[in-house]
Amino acid sequence: MARIKAILFDNDGTLVDTHDLLLDSFQYATRTVLGVDLPEEVLMAGVGTPLADQMKDFTDDPKLQQELLTVYRDYNHARHDEAIALFPGVLETLRSLHVEGYKMGVVTAKMHALAWHGLEIMGIAPYMDCLIGPDDCPKSKPAPAPILMGCKLLGVAPSECLYVGDSPYDMRAGREAGCDTAAALWGMFERSVLENEKPTHFCTRFQDVATLAS
Repeated sequence: MARIKAILFDNDGTLVDTHDLLLDSFQYATRTVLGVDLPEEVLMAGVGTPLADQMKDFTDDPKLQQELLTVYRDYNHARHDEAIALFPGVLETLRSLHVEGYKMGVVTAKMHALAWHGLEIMGIAPYMDCLIGPDDCPKSKPAPAPILMGCKLLGVAPSECLYVGDSPYDMRAGREAGCDTAAALWGMFERSVLENEKPTHFCTRFQDVATLAS
């Protein structure tokens, strides 16, 4: 894989551990707006796709979907900074990759401003050359469009880029964009779910990314 010149990362579940924050936010929103307690597997099934799309899984009513979105965001944003953390090895590995000259960026389903804010408070924003959220690209994962946009911004062909993510939507988007893909097994989805999207590689810890890129 010496041809790899750039690495794009998913954010939630790949760089930043937000599992508990997301779950709490979904639970609060669905209880508050719909008055129901949904199982974790239902609440978290769409993580990795735009939040507005995920709300459609809980109700067919557009007004309730919008109310869910508003309540979720208010709750989530108020707790965001204190509730997130980097996964082990992220800071050190990104620093090493940066020194080695790899271009890096983030392609996420989180809105651009909040995602970049998270990278800043986690201390990893300086290592990222671009960030693409759903408000930056007309189509979102699992479509390949945001991955292709990231490759363009980094100045590399998709075949020269590795995409690292923890969801099946990440793997599908990266594969269809023409990138090698690495499934992050420390994230929010089980290996069996990720295997269905045939990732190029599996990583059991974040440091494995550096090995793939070398």
